[in-house]
Amino acid sequence: MNMFSMRQGARARRPQGSSWMVGASVAVLALAFGSQASAASIFTGNLVVSSLTYVGDASTVTNGQALPNCTGGSCVTAIANGSYGQVFQNDTVDANFGVTAPYALQFFSAKGTTATYTSTYAIPNATFTGSFSSKSEGAINVTPDGKSITMLGYNAAPNQIDISNSNTPGGTETGNTDVAKPTYRTVAQVNANGTTSFTNTNAYSGNNGRAVILGGDGKYYMVGNAGNGNGDGNTAQITGVQTITPGSPSPNTSQIGKVNAAAYGVTDKKPAKDNNFRGETVFNNTLYVTKGSGSNGIDTVYEVGQIGTVNASTNIAVLPGFPTDAAKTNTANFYPFGIWFANSTTLYVADEGDGVLGHAASDGNAGLEKWSLVGGTWVKDYTLQLGLNLGQNYTVTGTDAAGETGSYTTATDGLRNIIGKLNADGTVTIYAVTSTASDGTGDQGADPDKLVAINDLLANTDPNGAAGESFVTLETAAYGQVLRGVALVTPVPEPATWTMMMLGLFGLGGALRARRKSAVATA
Repeated sequence: MNMFSMRQGARARRPQGSSWMVGASVAVLALAFGSQASAASIFTGNLVVSSLTYVGDASTVTNGQALPNCTGGSCVTAIANGSYGQVFQNDTVDANFGVTAPYALQFFSAKGTTATYTSTYAIPNATFTGSFSSKSEGAINVTPDGKSITMLGYNAAPNQIDISNSNTPGGTETGNTDVAKPTYRTVAQVNANGTTSFTNTNAYSGNNGRAVILGGDGKYYMVGNAGNGNGDGNTAQITGVQTITPGSPSPNTSQIGKVNAAAYGVTDKKPAKDNNFRGETVFNNTLYVTKGSGSNGIDTVYEVGQIGTVNASTNIAVLPGFPTDAAKTNTANFYPFGIWFANSTTLYVADEGDGVLGHAASDGNAGLEKWSLVGGTWVKDYTLQLGLNLGQNYTVTGTDAAGETGSYTTATDGLRNIIGKLNADGTVTIYAVTSTASDGTGDQGADPDKLVAINDLLANTDPNGAAGESFVTLETAAYGQVLRGVALVTPVPEPATWTMMMLGLFGLGGALRARRKSAVATA
């Protein structure tokens, strides 16, 4: 039980009179000593960030070895070994290239735009990893009860090659050039008590799952992309928004709706790619998703529908006022990723930029966009960029997991996943993970990125009123590490803190009881 739920329960049961303090203190003291969940809680801070750390070494990939990217029986060969400083050069010859790596959850005690690191929890990785360096993966979301965190990954051990474009066991795409072992995409639910449950899925064969939310109806709602070749088989049915029941013995999922891009004047040769979603959130029990990559469909923000009522026939529609031009042209220069509703009329959208280093400094959308609902239509108020230093190089130096020392230079290009909170003074604080752009060879998804925060006045819609608002860097990823998702949870005090708190309540209850007895005796 977390502190919030304990307090809410106490309020609900609170009788009249000071004797409540005595009963409550005894009951809660017993709970504190008897609750294993509280004693073992991993939620040591209110701000959580998922990170991926490369754990390969020079032997993980050998220069000249055959890679699992094959067409017509011919496979490409590696041009670099597996050390972090070189390994992602293989992306230039193998478009499927990636190496699985373990996830961890970093906890911070955050207040406004300040944060203090508290602990790191390593997610068990024998059969759950992410793909280093798939930049669209690793989002984290908190379950409705606040006691767990959900994320999507792969049913694979660390240091496996090209898993992110592999087929799933039940979703074979015959035209897929990635011939790595068919691998389930997997939902991990990490609980506050330190246990983790896994649910395998056949969704997103040939590509990757990006995010997952546990809905109020008890089902997982996932977003991602499927297909890496000609899109044959059931690829179109296992992409986009998918749902599955936690712990399901069957890995088969159900698709939730589709985008009708033709209704907006956009036609594609691969309509399944119109549902290539990356970010997702739930607000007022309604699911919203974003698309910000690929050359098909529309890069924009979509409304899916109410949790529990959406199904395969649901029309996934563009939010009124958001761009509707074709992704292949993207004249709006709009690349949305994470989204967060501050209220029913204020929406914050993370824009990651186009990935071109020379464009970052002049990109008017990259960063944090604020949108307001006016007369039923969403209107962009302004974009917050100050402090992100878009397009300006920074260098991270350090030692990787193999003990090799090196440096990595990149630049911030925009933002990916975000989360926010309302403050009592009328402001909101937004926490975000940055996107990157670099001019070196290899994969930009391997660039060490940043955790940043900014305060914004909620009621303001004037760009001039936000001109002085600036991002603060809370953390820069280490050499060989990337940051991915961000969430806010309710932390649980350490056991010693619980004991002191409960003993204090017990003592206060006893003092009040003694005072009452004294008053009766002297009456």
